[in-house]
Amino acid sequence: MTGPAHESPHGVRRITLDAAGLPLSALLSEPPGGSPRAVVIAVHGGGMNAGYFDCRAHPEQSLLTLGASLGHTVLAVDRPGYRHSAARLPEGQGLAEQAVSLRAALRDFTSRHDAGAGLFLLAHSYGGKVALTAAADPGLPHLLGIDISGCGHLYAVEPHELPTAHNGGQLRRSWGPLRLYPSGTFRESGSIVEPVPPRERAELARWPLLFRSTAPRVRVPVRLTFAEHESWWRHDDEALTDLAAHFTAAPRVSVERQPGAGHNISLGRAARAYHLRALAFLEDCLAARQTTPAPTAVRETPPALPAVRETTPTPQGVHPLPTTVAS
Repeated sequence: MTGPAHESPHGVRRITLDAAGLPLSALLSEPPGGSPRAVVIAVHGGGMNAGYFDCRAHPEQSLLTLGASLGHTVLAVDRPGYRHSAARLPEGQGLAEQAVSLRAALRDFTSRHDAGAGLFLLAHSYGGKVALTAAADPGLPHLLGIDISGCGHLYAVEPHELPTAHNGGQLRRSWGPLRLYPSGTFRESGSIVEPVPPRERAELARWPLLFRSTAPRVRVPVRLTFAEHESWWRHDDEALTDLAAHFTAAPRVSVERQPGAGHNISLGRAARAYHLRALAFLEDCLAARQTTPAPTAVRETPPALPAVRETTPTPQGVHPLPTTVAS
């Protein structure tokens, strides 16, 4: 069941976007007293909504308020099949359709709001797939770059272990050790947890193949982050080197690991650190746009990364995890 409507006391408001006739709800946070330097478009993962980026339990972890405080507009979009569009799309949309809807919604937004220097996609998990697919084809105005967490190209699980309506999404993989999340996180998460639309679930196993034709068409800087305790995706050195190599047209590719984090980085204790690193990457994109109009390709080979520590047993007496999935 869908949780209660997201409400925020710290300058975040809900708006509706027109995605070529499809209404999409979104959360909006704008910088005080002036035009934005850029617009950060936040795209949530499977089984959650836009509130993932505006943590209610600990507001200092909110991407929306942090981004606005640094002079950016932050728009967190409820993807097709979530919240306002759920009744219209009970089966959801496939990945390609979601990319088309996202591009249409952002054209609507930029027709009515100042976009500053351009748009910056910041996406999580399945939202990363949507962001890459949307960026691979024309239609996104003034795209500066893409920052993705919790989404790779090679699953660390077998196809039958992917989230389905029957296995509950294998919650431990989605969260990692519970000590990575502040107290109150799971009590407050009811407002951001959503059912995953069937069409979205049905496409999970196809992503490794789709990625191979999508990544080479992305022509903006890309940064990908894997949580230290990421369990859905392979993120060993060999996998990360191969991942970066697929972005043949991107002027810059950076692959990093976020220490002290599980799959749901933006809800954990490491959320602010991750968000600051993502917004620093946006600064790099802005600087590159200003100083080098047509940059030549620069590759960044992922450095040797430390081994991920084993997860610890679940503490006794911890509030049960909400039903959500990774993708």
